[in-house]
Amino acid sequence: MTVADVLIVGGGPAGHATARAYRDAGGEGEVVLLCAEPHPPYRRPPLTKHYLREPFAVEELYLRPPSWYEDHGVRLCIGRRAVRLDPVERVVTTDDGTAVAYRNCVLATGAEPAELPVPGGDDPTLRVMRRIEHADALRDAAASSAVVVGSGFIGCEAAASLALRGVEVSLATMEELPQAARLGPDAGRIIASWLEDLGVRLHLGSEVRGLAARSVELAGGAELGADAVLVAAGIRPNSGLAGAAGVVLDEGRVKVDQTMRSEAPGVWAVGDVALARNATAGRHLVVEHWGEALNHGEVAGRNLAGVEAVWDGVPGFWSTIGRRTLKYRAWGDGFDRAHLEGDDDAFTVRYGLRGRLVGVLTHNRDDDYEEAPERIAAGEPL
Repeated sequence: MTVADVLIVGGGPAGHATARAYRDAGGEGEVVLLCAEPHPPYRRPPLTKHYLREPFAVEELYLRPPSWYEDHGVRLCIGRRAVRLDPVERVVTTDDGTAVAYRNCVLATGAEPAELPVPGGDDPTLRVMRRIEHADALRDAAASSAVVVGSGFIGCEAAASLALRGVEVSLATMEELPQAARLGPDAGRIIASWLEDLGVRLHLGSEVRGLAARSVELAGGAELGADAVLVAAGIRPNSGLAGAAGVVLDEGRVKVDQTMRSEAPGVWAVGDVALARNATAGRHLVVEHWGEALNHGEVAGRNLAGVEAVWDGVPGFWSTIGRRTLKYRAWGDGFDRAHLEGDDDAFTVRYGLRGRLVGVLTHNRDDDYEEAPERIAAGEPL
C-alpha cells in the first residue's frame, strides 16, 4: 500500500497550490496528488473567455508543466478518482481499487455544475462549463446559435465570448438584471448593457420550465431554439466523499477552521468544497473564486509543512465579459446598500452592511480596487 505524508484529493487550483506551498515551506514528506481529470491541474477561468473564443493548445492552460511535479517530488496520478475515504484508518481508495494510506489528507474535490430542477434538466446532452472538454464541446456544438441559461459569471462570460465568435446568443435568467443578487441593480444594469452591445438577446425575469439539447422552454410557453444550450445554473460542491465518511459538513461543504483543518483528525479541505473560517471576517464564508482556491491551498500547504498560516484576506475575483473586466473584493455574504460612482466606462460600486464597507466592485478604477482589501478588512464606514 502506498503511504503518503500528504495525500491531496483533487487536481484543481487548490490541490496544486497545497502541493506547491508545502514544498515551498520546506515540507519534505511524500506527496501524492490525485487528479480525476485526464489533465494535470490547469487554469479554468480562460475556458469561458479566450479559450472559448480562440482555442489554443491545452498545455498552455496547465498551471505547471507535468515535469514540475516530478522535479518537486509530487506523485501526480492522472485520471484517478477517490471513491472512498476512511478517516479512522486514514486510507483513501481510488476508482481502480488502489488504496492510499495517509498521515494527512487534503480534500480539494471542487464542485460540479448544478442541474436545474425542471423537466429535461438532467439531459446529458445539455452543455455545462467546468472542464476543458466542456469548452471544446460547446464551441463545436454552437455552430451559429446558442442559448445560455443563467446570468452568473460563467453565463455572462460564455455568452459574451460566443457572441464575439459571431454566434447568435440568447441568455435567459430569472434575475431581473444579470448578477443583481450578487452585485446589485446598478452593476446589473451595466452588465446587461455590455451584453446587449455584443448582440446578446436578454430574456430577463424569465422562469425556465423545460430544457432540451437544442431548446429552452420559458414560462408562458415561449421557446428558445438554438444549436446548443448551455446551463450555467451555479455549482454543487463535491462533498459526497467527505459526507459518506462522516466528516462534518455545513451548507454542503466541509467545515474547516482558518488553517483549513476539519474536525476529523488528519483531514483538511480547500477550495470550492470547503467552508472555511476567515480570521479577519471572524466567520465562515462561502467562496467560489479561483484566487481563494489558491489562497486556501497556500494556507493548508504551509501548515502541513509546520509553518503557521491562516486564511485572513478579503476574497476577490476578476471577471471578463467580452472585452470588459470587473474586479471585485468582498466578504460576499450580503449587503444592504450599493452605491455607484462613475459611468459604464469606468465605475466603482461600494457595498455596505449596517453602515460598514463590506465590498467593492470596479471597472477601469484600479486604485479603488487596490485600496479595497484594507478598507473592507478595517470595516470602514460606507
